[in-house]
Amino acid sequence: MTAQVIFVDDEAAIREAVREWLELSGFEVRVEASAEDCLKRLDADFPGVVISDLRMPGMDGMALLQAVQAVDRELPFLMVTGHGDVPQAVEAMRLGAYDFIEKPFTAERLLDSLRRALEKRRLVQENRRLRVQVDLKDQLDVRLLGVSRPMLQLRRQVLELARTPVNILLRGETGSGKEMVARCLHDFGPRAERPFVALNCAAIPENLFESELFGHESGAFTGAQGKRIGKIEHAHGGTLFLDEIESMPLAQQVKLLRVLQEQRLERLGSNQSITVDIRVVAATKPDLREEVRAGRFREDLLYRLNVAELQLPALRERREDIPLLFEHFARQASERLGRPQPSLTPAELAQLLAHGWPGNVRELANAAERHVLGLSTGAAERGEGEPSLAELMEAYEAQCLRQALARSQGDIKAVMTLLQLPRRTLNEKMQRHGLARSEFLRGEDD
Repeated sequence: MTAQVIFVDDEAAIREAVREWLELSGFEVRVEASAEDCLKRLDADFPGVVISDLRMPGMDGMALLQAVQAVDRELPFLMVTGHGDVPQAVEAMRLGAYDFIEKPFTAERLLDSLRRALEKRRLVQENRRLRVQVDLKDQLDVRLLGVSRPMLQLRRQVLELARTPVNILLRGETGSGKEMVARCLHDFGPRAERPFVALNCAAIPENLFESELFGHESGAFTGAQGKRIGKIEHAHGGTLFLDEIESMPLAQQVKLLRVLQEQRLERLGSNQSITVDIRVVAATKPDLREEVRAGRFREDLLYRLNVAELQLPALRERREDIPLLFEHFARQASERLGRPQPSLTPAELAQLLAHGWPGNVRELANAAERHVLGLSTGAAERGEGEPSLAELMEAYEAQCLRQALARSQGDIKAVMTLLQLPRRTLNEKMQRHGLARSEFLRGEDD
């Protein structure tokens, strides 16, 4: 945290002397001649301390203290007082001031109090940051469901990358949840209050692609009756999600690359350059490196998009999540359709676990809705390549272990009680399934 200080005093000579002391000691200092000017610089995220004289024309130090506390009650406030103002300084302490310093004061006295106040501020902001991370983790657990190792890793990566400004490439099969992950990257980052704009590149005719992406002016081409704001411009300040990016025509790839490089665009039929601030999350099923080698995708655009890459697991790679996801989708369908939610029989559960799920989570959600409607779960007949009974039993055992570890937040004794297993057997099973207690301790995934 940058050690920031705002010093408020109506006497210019004192302001400059204090500025010099503090800057020589390594602090970032802003001096203000009035309480009103100080308040303009403050918000609840201010990472520093306010130091103010008590006696000032207009709003005095006591009024400023109360105004600062209205911004953030935990923002440290140091009051500078004259010899005869000690009673008021004591009252300021009662009202929440961190400390008071009598004039004339030495640099050592000021620096000692200031360093202690800054350390308090650092701890307050660190605790707030940790609370926010825990809250975000809990919210993300609901959005990206699953107790499998791939999903634990994916949620960690999403939380880490959501706060960064980099472009991200998502790779995953159809129905694996790429748009949901893209929305989470947007919703859990600093652009959350700005637009999230999604565009499926495979769904747009090539002759309309440029207009859809960059917009157009009235009369730019036959049928262009009025001005149109394109998807990129609409996403200004927020996130542009480009699904099936491999389907983007090469001519438009060149123009998109230029926009990403220059952060500017021109609508079709216009010479006016428009500044845009976007973060791009692109999604693809095939490996874009293979598309580059085949001449279907520009290598320089790939580098722009693939600053960070997230691989979304297929549902068959996290079979232990299937019962949890099916229950979630069935509950949603039950509420939406106004029908009771039937329970799964052991045979139906085995069928769900045995299916290959080529449509991934999207196919599972569809199966859950049919189940609520009293129809077949839709799991396909067993075929070549489907898991054996032994593999299904292994997946189910791993699921039970993960659920118990998650429920107990990594408390091994509690897991032993829940599953009625001796310590040695539990350790062996956890080792065989690649489960680590640390994954389930509260806060470990932040």
